[in-house]
Amino acid sequence: MSRIIPPEIAPYESLIDDILRAGAAKADEVEVYLEAGRSLSLELRQTVVGEASMAEVWGIGIRVITDGRIGSSSTMSPGRWEACLDAAVASARLADQQDWQGLPSPAPLPACDEPYDPLVVCDVALAEDLLSRTMAGAEGAEAVVIGGSASLSSGAGAIANSHDVFSTHRGTHAGVSLEMINGTSTGYEYDSTARLGDIDPEKVGEKAAFFADFWAGAGDVPSAEADVVFAPTALASLLSAIFFPALSGRNVHAGRSYFAGKLGEACLDPALHVIDDPHHGDHATPLDDDGVVTRPLELVRDGTVAGFAYDLKTAYRYGAKTTGNAVRGGAGGAPGIGFHNLTVEGPAGGVDDGGAIVCHGLVGAHTANTITGDFSVELSNASYVEDGEYTAPIRSAMLGGNLFAMLADIAGTSEETRTVGRIALPSVRFNNLHIIGK
Repeated sequence: MSRIIPPEIAPYESLIDDILRAGAAKADEVEVYLEAGRSLSLELRQTVVGEASMAEVWGIGIRVITDGRIGSSSTMSPGRWEACLDAAVASARLADQQDWQGLPSPAPLPACDEPYDPLVVCDVALAEDLLSRTMAGAEGAEAVVIGGSASLSSGAGAIANSHDVFSTHRGTHAGVSLEMINGTSTGYEYDSTARLGDIDPEKVGEKAAFFADFWAGAGDVPSAEADVVFAPTALASLLSAIFFPALSGRNVHAGRSYFAGKLGEACLDPALHVIDDPHHGDHATPLDDDGVVTRPLELVRDGTVAGFAYDLKTAYRYGAKTTGNAVRGGAGGAPGIGFHNLTVEGPAGGVDDGGAIVCHGLVGAHTANTITGDFSVELSNASYVEDGEYTAPIRSAMLGGNLFAMLADIAGTSEETRTVGRIALPSVRFNNLHIIGK
């Protein structure tokens, strides 16, 4: 089968083949993961670009397996690949033996939207234009700009193994952010996407200005039971800290998940649906970072726990099948269980009915109990709303609850969604939550 090699990877094709040949003489199996690209970042100091940085990104990760013992190593220097391979072989000798049934072999690839836009180039003028448009969105505000950024990156990756898997992918990223201040009130907003046409710098500036100006008049809130609407940015932090780790096969089998023993059980809101789609979105890919063909994975269907995510290592260990959910944080790390493009859906409507408190951010979500789902957080950029209209900004308040209990009784979701990291989700309303104020 002929290879399709993007220009970022082409100079290193023979290097990958050399590593595979050398690795085959030292281990039962060998895998190579390589990434190459460029990134540009401009940082604002008030309204002036105070720092610009351009970086070449290159890294290679090598994984070897011998008698069920897995070793890995990485380097950012092409000339040190032999030392990197030897380090991987040495680490395998020290690893515990586990049930291992082999790296994948080549298989037909599914249709996949490549998250690549040729218009995203690491060009200073383009980054400056994005910053200019972001600040234009904040014009007319009382608040002043204290910082912001624009980032652009373009690159490609390759994964290959000793069973003749050789696959490449390309990706781009564009992002902007803005921070403003009005007295002691600050406002921050950002946008990030794979495609230039999907980013909205003016909206980022407009929302940063609104947050800073509106919350300049914030007051206290009394302790009470209240309906709370979580904006996507707020809810994503709780889901990332509690909910999605509970859907990892590794945590389930280790007894570190609320969903352990609950596969097939209806324990969430009947309208809740959660799916990981690896073929559409900013992190779309036909192969995961184990080299396994990806497929959509239903995690929750109509409130019922429908599946858990597995990579090869975890699947082999527990006698399960990989779901194609191996991801890496870069060439420097071995693959682990993760998600590609998550979508969260719930009962439509009801978000703007009557009075509620809306919050755009949470402080302290990382301190939640990841097994029970209990949490205590501080609300950030919170306000009273009436039929969807902002009425009185809230200076500070605490919120305590249990995320799994909340997700079993959702009051409603918005029609509009937002992608936060790898999660696309709406605003979600929950009734009768415990607010701790002054």
